[in-house]
Amino acid sequence: MAPMFLVSNTKMIIEGMKAGVAGCIPALNYRTLDELRASVIELKEAKVAGGSFGYNLIVNKSNIKYKDQLAVLCEEKVDFIITSLGSPEETIRQAHKAGIKVFCDVTDLAFAKKVESLGADALIAVNNLAGGHRGNLGPEELIKELNLNTTLPVISAGGVSTKKELDDMLSYGAIGVSVGSPFIASFESGVSQEYKQACVDYGAKDIVLTEKISGTPCTVINTPYVQKVGTKQSWLEQTLNKSKTLKKWVKMIRYMIGSNAVTKAATEVTYKTVWVAGPTIENTTVITAVSEIVDKLCL
Repeated sequence: MAPMFLVSNTKMIIEGMKAGVAGCIPALNYRTLDELRASVIELKEAKVAGGSFGYNLIVNKSNIKYKDQLAVLCEEKVDFIITSLGSPEETIRQAHKAGIKVFCDVTDLAFAKKVESLGADALIAVNNLAGGHRGNLGPEELIKELNLNTTLPVISAGGVSTKKELDDMLSYGAIGVSVGSPFIASFESGVSQEYKQACVDYGAKDIVLTEKISGTPCTVINTPYVQKVGTKQSWLEQTLNKSKTLKKWVKMIRYMIGSNAVTKAATEVTYKTVWVAGPTIENTTVITAVSEIVDKLCL
């Protein structure tokens, strides 16, 4: 069960472990380190035989909480960490000291070889069917390229909402899959009923890329509000992003503004509906339990 900003929570992970899948939560879903630590303790206490759980870390400079979050996860000895949007070097070094495996999001071979050289334990191959921050390559091309040119296990992310799609990824050479969007419309997810229902009502054709959230293209549901505000950066944002001096700060501010907008949309009834999702919501036809979603994927 893939980590999803605002969506993932301990209820989902516990139900996922009971159903036989590993689960992951973005560390940024917790406002404080105490809340993060409490969630880890809750999952450790609820862990079932054979179950596992981990956390996702945004490891670039936009996440000013990163080093403290990493310290908590290492102290509590979670099962694994998934890194995104930056260099995983420090995470790999610190996590391995604590006996924690590190899986790294990659979208191309160049970055995959980089994280392999740093000691990553596996690759999360983020393809062009993923929700949120997606890759540019199709799943078959990406999986096969990584298998041919690296020695690391490949976990495919994106494009899985049915057992056939899961089997397809395995046939391409993935050892497993990371599934996100189908779990948004679960009873256990922490978002609003409106967000869940949107995943039922909209489909693959309604997913668009926007630069308005973090500066990095991100997939969202093309609601009337998204259509109104547009999906491209303004000329001023584009100009500022080209400045070597200001780029880091502009991206950090853009990320904060975008995250706040997504938070409001996910947790409140608001006309500013910025709902992150991937094209696999095409096969979401009802709001149901995590266990039922797992069954649909595996049986």
